[in-house]
Amino acid sequence: LRVPGSRRRGLERGAGGGVFLALRAGTIGTMSARNNNKLPGNLPQLQNLIKRDPHSYTEEFLQQYNHYLSNVRIFKLQPDKPSKELSELVMFLAQVAHCYPEELSNFAQELKELLFSHHTILNSDLRMTFCKALILLRNKSLLNPTSLLELFFELLRCQDKLLRKTLYLHIVTDIKNINAKHKNNKVNTVLQNFMYTMLRDSNPIAAKMSLDVMIELYKRNIWNDAKTVNVITTACFSKVTKILVGALKFFLGKDIDEKNDSDLDSEDEGPTVRDLTVKFSTGRKSSKNKKKLEKALKVLKKHKKKKKAEVFNFSAIHLIHDPQGFAEKLFKELEGSKERFEVKMMMMDLISRLIGIHELFLFNFYPFIQRFLQPHQREVTKILLYAAQAAHQLVPPEIVQTLVMTIANNFVTDRNSGEVMTVGINTIKEVSARCPLAITEDLLQDLSQYKTHKDKNVMMSARCLIQLFRTMNPQMLLKKDRGKPTEASMEARINEYGALDSKDYIPGAEVLEEEREENDDGWESASIDEDDDDDEGWIDIHHSSDEEQQKEVMEKMKSMPIEERKAKAAIVSASRLLTQDDFKKIRLAQIAKEIDPAPSKSQKRTIEESSDDESKGELLSLRNIERLHKKPKSDKETRLATAMAGKTERSEFVRKRTKLNPFASTTNQDKRKNKNFMMMRYSRNVRSKGKRSFRDKQIALRDALLKRKKQLK
Repeated sequence: LRVPGSRRRGLERGAGGGVFLALRAGTIGTMSARNNNKLPGNLPQLQNLIKRDPHSYTEEFLQQYNHYLSNVRIFKLQPDKPSKELSELVMFLAQVAHCYPEELSNFAQELKELLFSHHTILNSDLRMTFCKALILLRNKSLLNPTSLLELFFELLRCQDKLLRKTLYLHIVTDIKNINAKHKNNKVNTVLQNFMYTMLRDSNPIAAKMSLDVMIELYKRNIWNDAKTVNVITTACFSKVTKILVGALKFFLGKDIDEKNDSDLDSEDEGPTVRDLTVKFSTGRKSSKNKKKLEKALKVLKKHKKKKKAEVFNFSAIHLIHDPQGFAEKLFKELEGSKERFEVKMMMMDLISRLIGIHELFLFNFYPFIQRFLQPHQREVTKILLYAAQAAHQLVPPEIVQTLVMTIANNFVTDRNSGEVMTVGINTIKEVSARCPLAITEDLLQDLSQYKTHKDKNVMMSARCLIQLFRTMNPQMLLKKDRGKPTEASMEARINEYGALDSKDYIPGAEVLEEEREENDDGWESASIDEDDDDDEGWIDIHHSSDEEQQKEVMEKMKSMPIEERKAKAAIVSASRLLTQDDFKKIRLAQIAKEIDPAPSKSQKRTIEESSDDESKGELLSLRNIERLHKKPKSDKETRLATAMAGKTERSEFVRKRTKLNPFASTTNQDKRKNKNFMMMRYSRNVRSKGKRSFRDKQIALRDALLKRKKQLK
């Protein structure tokens, strides 16, 4: 719109000045918008066009690249100053780097050099932009992962929490993607060696982040090899508490919860619950058969637990190259440690697990832990758990017996409460289950006397201890505590220290040979040929049930001497291949040994059996030590709080009188009801109530009842 200057000034001063100014402003706005859309100044639009057609926009790209180089030269003069223009150019070049690989061949190397040289003084936003650009280049496979990850580990020293979190996520994700299809051992070896140096770095933040990266990669099953685990073991000797605690928590992972009842029917070998139910339910129903079935199910559950493979998620302890040396060094650190008590307890827990799982010899650990075995000690139940975990069959009896005597003297005494005595007996039971020679015969018989204690928790713990030794070595118990002897209990013995109970035969295999002979004698052979069936008709065959065969076989086995049984079992084991059905029959025979009474032995006196027949595992839970069969009595405050929580508000049962106006006052009648009696005792109404006749009282009662009846309606 062209207008002469004088005419334009007149229009501005005249009535049409407002319209002209609006047109002028719109024209200027359109020109500025066009300037913004020009490609050299609008990087997002240029980036979009370059990705569509790189060859057509080469000149514009080179113009921006030269602009970037000039900005870099300016930046090197003052590297601590922020530069928004440089940040935009770096991200633009990183986005289009795959379109011009030759022109930007040195772009990534320049960025790495800038970061490595000036990362300590760089502006935080500019440093984050450089890192994001390098991550973008790595995601496009334009960078070698080894050099970039080493640079990022160096950048973990920066005092920038957001940057460290971003780098941590990228490092874990990148290593996961590298090993997605197959293990890249070359890259893994280089990075693991670099991690080993980073753990010993003087900067605690960088060392802690490196440890977190390795632990995260191990949990994701990417670096789950022995080398990673042994690199993490070096962090257990760090002087930085956070690094030490992180490494200890890694090794103290908890095992997966086992399914108690759902796996009973899933085993292929051996009898199932259904087999035993059918066996004892056939025939006449009686309470004796019912008790036998319950006992057989308990024995079956115990056998299944012994046979079931244990599942662990703490396999890192099993991958340590030198557990003996590691435990000795860690115990030396524990003795001279000045850390908090919680950290010391974690170190004790790890040492006890190492000793129990690898069956190590660390004799100084037992006197060290005895110092904390006092009822008033803080977290004493956990310390008792560590003591039980550190017991195994290879520890000399004189060392473990000292530990057991300390527990018995400090905990299992009448001057302590029932809960303290229960914890002590439970600990002695767990130690004895792992190391049968840990308890002497005199101490066992003394502890068994608590089976009649007035406290139910103490009584049940003593009975659990008696039940344990009924299966391990009944000869150590008093005769009245041994219960009804079975074949298995008659054969039970505890080996001497260092002795191995190795067998060259399968126990119970003698049943197979006898059962085969029984089958040959009891069954008639019959042809199933079609012609024979047509000519001769049906053949009567006598069928004997499996239960009857099993009973006959077991009767023959009872009358056979033990040495003859072993000889026959050895012959059967060496002469034939056993099938799944054969193992099932052997398992049934072994279960029958624990149920049926021993020959020529019968005792009426029995002790109530414990409901738990748990086999020992590599790790114990705190529940094994703190198991209380009776809920402890609550104190007065707890009982009062429970009673108050159970009470309902009386306002729920009171008739609510709503006023039309909530701010209105009450009536005189309501006020008289709430007044103190001493203020109303001399009033006319109160004095006249006492002088009413019997008829007046009847009328007043009738009126009151009618009024209440109307209110209820």
